[in-house]
Amino acid sequence: MPHPLSVTLTPPQRPLKGRLALPGSKSITNRALLLAALAKGRSVLTGALKSDDTARMAEALTAMGVTIEEPDATTFLVESSGHLQKPEMPLFLGNAGTATRFLTAAVALVDGDVVVDGDANMRKRPIRPLVEALAQLGVEASTPTGCPPVTVHGSGSVQGGRVMVDAGLSSQYVSALLMLAARGEAPIEVALTGDHIGARGYVDLTIAAMRHFGAVVEAQGAGLWRVAATGYAACDLAVEPDASAATYLWAAEAITGGRIDLGHPAENFTQPDAAAHAMIAAWPAMPALIEGSQMQDAIPTLAVIAAFNETPVRFTGIANLRVKECDRIGALSTGLNRIKPGLAREEGDDLIIAGDPALIGQSRPSEIRTFDDHRIAMSFALAGLLVRDIAILDPACVGKTYPAFWDDLQRLGVAARFSD
Repeated sequence: MPHPLSVTLTPPQRPLKGRLALPGSKSITNRALLLAALAKGRSVLTGALKSDDTARMAEALTAMGVTIEEPDATTFLVESSGHLQKPEMPLFLGNAGTATRFLTAAVALVDGDVVVDGDANMRKRPIRPLVEALAQLGVEASTPTGCPPVTVHGSGSVQGGRVMVDAGLSSQYVSALLMLAARGEAPIEVALTGDHIGARGYVDLTIAAMRHFGAVVEAQGAGLWRVAATGYAACDLAVEPDASAATYLWAAEAITGGRIDLGHPAENFTQPDAAAHAMIAAWPAMPALIEGSQMQDAIPTLAVIAAFNETPVRFTGIANLRVKECDRIGALSTGLNRIKPGLAREEGDDLIIAGDPALIGQSRPSEIRTFDDHRIAMSFALAGLLVRDIAILDPACVGKTYPAFWDDLQRLGVAARFSD
């Protein structure tokens, strides 16, 4: 069956109430899949996310000799020798940033050349800082454009020592190096070249997962970590629900005055995007300034509901959104201005949302381009809960991280019209 070209929601005009089961965390699932593959033995990952991003990681690991079974919709059984074999073909990872960055480092443990590649969008996402950092560990790799494809000349092992990395564009570079480091021939120190790091909380998430699989990681300052050469031990892991996915439902609850039970209180999340809950709860009196560097994936959610806030909101610290699945700053500005010209504007890498609660209940016929970005689609669904006649293009792109998103909205009673 072909994917629908657009979806138009009917504003429910009532509080959204109900209970939903969130998908598992993409960030934790992809870390756990890789760590289980690098550990000898059998690991069981429950509550895991099954989506395009995690499927890409699982397929790549399978191509390198890891056995992965999926007995149900939320479980991975991972059986590994602890060693990655040379794949017969390039690893194609679509637009999965976590899988691409993490595997670019991990395939240094393969004995032979491995090509890590992605789709047209992934080929625009920078990876040179990671490649330059790997060179300091004796790993030869080349990236002619500074983006995928990357050819890694693996030697089957990685030496110890210190590696400096510029994580200004992505904390995933740090996470990739840390996960590789536990398989070093000797201890490895990972150090930042500067103080700035995008979404530091995801590094903490990486370290927690590594420790769960037996690694010894010590923070030796704000930008320095020492990883012992312990390797990993197979184990079981219950994956936390996805906090980024939760932001859409927290927002749907807030803007409709509803109550949606997600089975996992906001304060119990360890993922950094959960920090957005307090700002969502403040709607329609969100703060005038939101610094978003440590909750980047939640910014689309916050920006769209800010369009209906009582006062303007400026988002700062979000330059990294320019190099996500799409230029999210530009996509948000473009989409909001389709709903009402002047609703959003860009100042450098800041995004300023004017805020116009009078839009609620209006008909504002508009088509929202998603740029093949799941977060743009799901965040603009929130506008569709308040404003009539908003058509969101390419709704199937939510399959990247939340395949059941539109179904879940309908379970809450939201009417959705799909158009072919």
